[in-house]
Amino acid sequence: MKIEILGMGCQKCNSLYEATKQAVKELGVDAEFVKVEDIKEIMKYGVMNTPALVIDGVVKVAGKVPNKEEIKGYLK
Repeated sequence: MKIEILGMGCQKCNSLYEATKQAVKELGVDAEFVKVEDIKEIMKYGVMNTPALVIDGVVKVAGKVPNKEEIKGYLK
């Protein structure tokens, strides 16, 4: 599973990254993490508001930081 966190490195982006890492660890999922901070790469996903969570190329949430339980739902 490839997980991408889209954002320019703001506090919300970092919070999403940490919450996602924790959710992955708790679920025991094998995942590759990538932080995407290049605005041109972010725009390729059609994301206008960051942070965004992308799982296997699909944008699951953008513009907010979901809680850990929501993230687990996206991972299942």
